[in-house]
Amino acid sequence: MKIQETLSSGKLRIIVILTITATILAIPLIAMQFTNEVKWNLTDFATAGALLLSTGLAIELVIRNLKTGTLRTIILVAILLALFLIWAELAVGIFGTPFAGS
Repeated sequence: MKIQETLSSGKLRIIVILTITATILAIPLIAMQFTNEVKWNLTDFATAGALLLSTGLAIELVIRNLKTGTLRTIILVAILLALFLIWAELAVGIFGTPFAGS
């Protein structure tokens, strides 16, 4: 019974990650219908989707393998910090790397 609960819980969390990723990606898609200021192409959506999905799955991996503690918190903060820094670099090129197309 315990194994079924764990599998069910794990599947549910993966579904939540996929749903949140799709919801976040729907924001610019909907905005593109109402304004010309948002201009995303397929590559933008694929990049953002890969970044969000990989972040969600990395967080899931940490949550599954590290039950509690300071190390878990530090790793989760580092994952989120990496997400925000990469997203900012891709959006506006805050570091001026070729990664952002500058």
